[in-house]
Amino acid sequence: QVQLVESGGGLVQAGGSLRLSCAASGNIFGPNTMGWHRQAPGKQRELVAFITSGGYSNYVDSVKGRFTISRDNAKRMVYLQMNSLKPEDTAVYYCAGGRGEELNVLLHLRLWMLADAQFDYWGQGTLVTVSA
Repeated sequence: QVQLVESGGGLVQAGGSLRLSCAASGNIFGPNTMGWHRQAPGKQRELVAFITSGGYSNYVDSVKGRFTISRDNAKRMVYLQMNSLKPEDTAVYYCAGGRGEELNVLLHLRLWMLADAQFDYWGQGTLVTVSA
């Protein structure tokens, strides 16, 4: 059974850091692009960072330079290091996995909202709260 489990969320002051972790089980990890997504209260879910099976990564502009996504294929883990956190980063953060040509094209074109919907496997989410 495919499973993604996030951890590492919590309460942090603005300017602080958190590291989110996602543990993957099953056969979904190796060939899949892995993404971190978030959903703030009253807002649509958004993809904020992704990393391909080959290690290429990219970020939505609002987190670029502050967040770093990484993966350890041997351990089936993906991480999101979040620095210089802002109150607007407050959200439930989800780990997700996906693959396929359509996803690849959308990511290449930086069509982040459309790409978000192409991820197939999702974790339960972890809450990050950034206080002012």
